[in-house]
Order: sequence, then C-alpha cells, then structure tokens
Amino acid sequence: MARMYARRRGKAGSVRPYRKEPPAWSTTDVATIEKVIIEMKHEGASCSRIGLALRDRYGVPSVKLVTGKRIEEILAEKGMRAQIPEDLRNLIEKALRLRKHVNSNKNDIHNRRQLQLTEAKVRRLVKYYVKSGRLPKGWSYKAETAEILLSR
Repeated sequence: MARMYARRRGKAGSVRPYRKEPPAWSTTDVATIEKVIIEMKHEGASCSRIGLALRDRYGVPSVKLVTGKRIEEILAEKGMRAQIPEDLRNLIEKALRLRKHVNSNKNDIHNRRQLQLTEAKVRRLVKYYVKSGRLPKGWSYKAETAEILLSR
C-alpha cells in the first residue's frame, strides 16, 4: 500500500501467524493475566506497555487468544479505561513536541509541514472516535488546549 503523504510505497512488515487458539506452550491462565493487567495499569502503564510486558516477562503471545478479549476491553470491564485512546494521545503528544520545536525554530519548514500532517491525522482519528462513540459528541482537537487535555 502506498503512503498517504508521499508518492512511494511503504516497507513490507512481518505478519503474525493466523491462530484461533493459544499455542500449547503458553500455560498462563486467564485470572493471572487479568490480575497482571490490572496491577500494571495501577502502576500507570499504557495498554501497549502492558502487552509488551506480558509477552516478554510472562510468555503470553497474545492476550486476545488466551482471554478472548483485548487488553483495553479487560480494562473497560473493570472501569479503568483511559479517557483518550492511546493512539490519539500519542499523536497529540507528537504534535505538541513539534509545535514547541517549530515555535523555537521559525525557519524549519520541514517540521512545520510534519506538524500539519500530524494534526491532520489527529483530526481524522478524532472524527473516527466520535463516530464510533469512544469520544463524546462535539469533542474536537485544539492545539491551544491540547496540553491541558493530556494532563488529565
């Protein structure tokens, strides 16, 4: 598939093998996994960090294969889901870093363009999350209030 803002093709990536059940060597049970997920969330870890820790420390190849639910779904059941989705939060943080850089380096036209592209991605993602009901109606991204938004 071609890139969105360039006229070249992207690099091919590896694909996870197709499975319907967890591998035989994965011996962790559902209660242990959910307990670890909740403990790590209390420590302040994001969903992606929790998934990496489960893979590397506990030998869980896929939480969804073992439990039947994604990490975010498990946290939502326990009432611990983040207000802003993780991918949107990361893009907003990137836009804030770029805005700070562009304000201190006025002639950096390449990063000014990158800021425009990043904020366009944020707006598209916000539109998707509002449509799907993950964010409330009327929620919008404003660069001026983004830092306050992330501090919650």
